[in-house]
Amino acid sequence: MHATRRDPSSSEQPTPAAEFAILFASTPRGARLARLLAVERLNAWGIPYGTPDSDTLALLIAELATNAVRHGSACGRDFRLHVLVTDVLARVEVTDANADTRPAVRCPDPEAGSGRGLLLVEALAERWGVTQRPPGKTVWCEYRLSRRRRHHAAF
Repeated sequence: MHATRRDPSSSEQPTPAAEFAILFASTPRGARLARLLAVERLNAWGIPYGTPDSDTLALLIAELATNAVRHGSACGRDFRLHVLVTDVLARVEVTDANADTRPAVRCPDPEAGSGRGLLLVEALAERWGVTQRPPGKTVWCEYRLSRRRRHHAAF
């Protein structure tokens, strides 16, 4: 899919965008596959493996997908990953089926083995938030790319 978006207040030409959305099982394996597929797609869109942008987006996707599996899963319901990339910005959305849990940044016990995911998202993303969507919610973040992408691969 190719989409064209334009800021009406801008005199610039529309920016082509690349995006995809896919459902994954609400399991640790589903979260891992979401990250792997997204990094593969980012590479095809001109954000090469191993670059700071690719690595940071992989981490953001992994954290949001893992949170959907650990805290947002509902029996038999998948989570949805949606990634949109423009020349300067990447937006990651993860939708799960549990509206009862509201993600919040917390300071975990220093000895705890988990609980730092949203701290990482808050530190790395330009902004992030939660949107309620019956029957669940979408946790999203936006990451400003470090360089303008010049090539838009077809997919």
